[in-house]
Amino acid sequence: MPVTFGCSLPSRGAMASPDNLRNLAQRAEDLSFDHVWVSDHIIIPNEVSSFYPYAADGVAPFQRDNTYFEPLAALNFLAGCTTRVKLGTHVLILPYRNPVLTAKILATLDVLSGGRLILGAGVGWMEEEFQAMGLDTYAQRGEVTDEYIQIFKELWTSDNPEFHGKHYDVSGAGFLPKPIQQPHPPIWIGGHTNPAIRRAATLGDGWMPIGLRPPAGLEPEELAEKVARLRRVSARAGRAEDAVDLVFSTDCVFEDEPRPSPDQSRRMVSGRPEQIAADLRQYQDLGVQHFIFSFPSDSAEQQQEAMERFSREVMPLIPAD
Repeated sequence: MPVTFGCSLPSRGAMASPDNLRNLAQRAEDLSFDHVWVSDHIIIPNEVSSFYPYAADGVAPFQRDNTYFEPLAALNFLAGCTTRVKLGTHVLILPYRNPVLTAKILATLDVLSGGRLILGAGVGWMEEEFQAMGLDTYAQRGEVTDEYIQIFKELWTSDNPEFHGKHYDVSGAGFLPKPIQQPHPPIWIGGHTNPAIRRAATLGDGWMPIGLRPPAGLEPEELAEKVARLRRVSARAGRAEDAVDLVFSTDCVFEDEPRPSPDQSRRMVSGRPEQIAADLRQYQDLGVQHFIFSFPSDSAEQQQEAMERFSREVMPLIPAD
């Protein structure tokens, strides 16, 4: 399978604006990126004590007075601004939304975009946000997510959808339109924990952890161990060992100057273009087929420059398959 590249768009914070979303998505398309991504939070409580899994200190970087676009609305907007690039949620927190309504919005997005949806799915980590939304399912968010994925598949593929679960029942109703993509849009499971790996192995089409953000390190040696686990669980579930695509998401930072001293080690996927490419080839050797990058920037112009440089100086150094 050919390698694909995606980039995160500024759907939250000071850079979040219609112009920036549209311009960067269109530029990503021009630069031969294969997919673009937006993230998901609905409401940011004043006090958040839940452990954020992508910071060494566990402190969430979100601020209550920052813009945060709803991801499905943002992707419908981007579907009308683009023609080729795929549109993904990184990740949609499934327990936040009614599963039937969400399945309808996602199917509609796939149809209106011409079959370009990738559903990145997650369980959520912020207990305070569950509470702020009036949800009492934080402790059960894993099993709720599993049920909702099964409901999506049933609604998207069955002429007479029926599902009876612990948290939701569906029967006796039609559901149209079906998504364009067959049998359904790809479902890539976020998270790096054992439950996330199990979910990807049993229900997902892809596994898309975020790495190189301690404590979620996932440098090649650690990722290799988790990939082996993914393959074992897939086989035990009766699926082919390679049934689940491997996706890797991380920050990409260009640094042209060498580190000032040898004890300041280079973070992977940073440095000069040839260093970044060499790092990505290590992940390719593990079977990673899809890469998603955030380009940390202070402005849309800086992000666009980094995207252009990646397209021009890194993509040609990565084997196509």
